[in-house]
Amino acid sequence: MLSKLCPNLYVDSLHHIQLSHLKDIGIKGIVFDIDNTVTMWGSKEITPMTLKWLEDAKAHGFRVCLLSNNRKARIDDISLMLDIPSAKGFKPFTSAFRSALSLLGTSPQETAIIGDQIFTDILGGNRAGLYTILVQPMSTNEFITTRFLRRLEKTVLRRLACRGLLNREDCDLRNPTK
Repeated sequence: MLSKLCPNLYVDSLHHIQLSHLKDIGIKGIVFDIDNTVTMWGSKEITPMTLKWLEDAKAHGFRVCLLSNNRKARIDDISLMLDIPSAKGFKPFTSAFRSALSLLGTSPQETAIIGDQIFTDILGGNRAGLYTILVQPMSTNEFITTRFLRRLEKTVLRRLACRGLLNREDCDLRNPTK
């Protein structure tokens, strides 16, 4: 079960993900979590650097969509601002990821999920067969249950590192004690 919580890649932020690397490993579609991945929790502000990265992803031919557990109105607002299709789903259930795959028209093997939470984005993405990328959360301002789960995430990251699950060639976990 612990291996299902291991991301394929762990980076500081969305901006540290090399689009060329994703292309090289056959990724054609990218699913993005919203809160603390693309924008800070509860905010509608998208940084210019994030906007540029998302535009670059589209310019490189990636199909992109948003997937969130958030309120539909919030998802729709961010989706319209970014001109990116969106799906609402209850992550980590695979049905949420199937909705995103349907929007993208890609298979799980050619799709990546980028998110900031192990128990929703990474677990669900791994269960659905996607390439999983964990980013550090943009902010410590979060929903109360997320704050609780962050404590568990720290423990999981340490255990993954101690058990050698992070030594896999495709798993570049940095800062396991953060």
